[in-house]
Amino acid sequence: MKNIALITSVLCLVSSSLTYATANSSSNNAKSVQAAMPELMTLYKDLHQTPELSSAEFNTAKKLAKIARELGFDVTEKVGGTGVVAVLKNGKGPTVLIRADMDALPVKEQTGLAFASKVTTTTEEGQQAHVMHACAHDTHMSSWVGTAKLLSENKKSWSGTLVMILQPAEERGRGAKDMLADGLYKRFPKPDYALAFHNSASLKAGVIGYTPGFTFANVDSVNILVKGVGGHGAYPHATKDPIVLGARIVGALQTLVSRELDPQDPAVVTVGSFQSGTKHNIISDQALLLLTVRSYSDETRQTLLDGIARIAKGEGIAMGLPEKLLPVVTVKDEYTPATYNAPEFTKKMANLFSAELGKDRIIEVPPVMAGEDFGRYYKADTNIKSMIFWVGGVPVDKWQAAQETGEGLPSLHSPYWAPDAQKVISTATQAMNSAVLTILAK
Repeated sequence: MKNIALITSVLCLVSSSLTYATANSSSNNAKSVQAAMPELMTLYKDLHQTPELSSAEFNTAKKLAKIARELGFDVTEKVGGTGVVAVLKNGKGPTVLIRADMDALPVKEQTGLAFASKVTTTTEEGQQAHVMHACAHDTHMSSWVGTAKLLSENKKSWSGTLVMILQPAEERGRGAKDMLADGLYKRFPKPDYALAFHNSASLKAGVIGYTPGFTFANVDSVNILVKGVGGHGAYPHATKDPIVLGARIVGALQTLVSRELDPQDPAVVTVGSFQSGTKHNIISDQALLLLTVRSYSDETRQTLLDGIARIAKGEGIAMGLPEKLLPVVTVKDEYTPATYNAPEFTKKMANLFSAELGKDRIIEVPPVMAGEDFGRYYKADTNIKSMIFWVGGVPVDKWQAAQETGEGLPSLHSPYWAPDAQKVISTATQAMNSAVLTILAK
């Protein structure tokens, strides 16, 4: 009995020591983050005032590459266009990839912030546009720098390799693809783990949301060119009306999700644009339908794309069109694959964040139908343990007011989206730092 009592006492002491060590480590991490925040907020405001569109992040990339070099990273620029890869080797151990996206949007800022963007530029399509970090990628980049700074200053606490990348063109769904095509996994250490976060316009500032499994959707843009035989509106019998055919196609497309997929398999087929005709009394000879198609699994994606082609062709045949006039379906190249969080790894990180930040700040959230090309890093090698998580950015006072009144909040991509950057950056930096220190612990 004495031996059992002694063993029990020892176990209690060990448990207490581990609890104290974890709490102490968390406290030190938080203090380090807070000490870095003035510098990071200065950087954030600078990035916010100088946004650049997709694939044109020239000054942004140069600015952040310089900071990474000063922190001791081996830095390579112009990867996949304007992408940056910063590598820090620190002994034997796993390789962790941390990604931040750099691009802004063609949106005129209306936040009223003292440091609001006033930048205008010419888009790829040749149009003049205002530019804003309306998806708050500036918070992502600021946290990226904060994480790089803390880890480079605390190399004695970890062993392994850090590969920190700044990715272009996330908003166009091609930045990850371009970096991978430019040899990201061949020219640089291939990761065992991949981490990223995205600020959230639906979570209270400082709250982390996580989703095991699928978290973002496959996103396809599909064009359907509907052909016909034009003529006078008074003599429809002498025509083949593409508007009528297009309307039939729109209606039939609704059966893809409602009648061809399992009700528990989420998917979206939306016709966002229906273009045809120029005058009241003229039946056009063509119409153009623009679709966005969302899914999670590769199998469901293919079912939807095949179904769209089949319905378009079938409705054309039913209308009596000859082969040469049947609708033409084109799937656009800017496809974004679904993003999948490794379930076990994601839950482990969520438990870590809970211990680091407090249980009240960590919640499991459902997947969304938005797109995020971070999923490409996992699809390129499914042995990688990958996770992207949300960090709430809604200012607490606005969050509480919305809960009380039921009024809506500005969404991502809104000209009014102004996250509580202080809480987004500090929360994300603390979470990322603790994640890497855990994965690469000596």
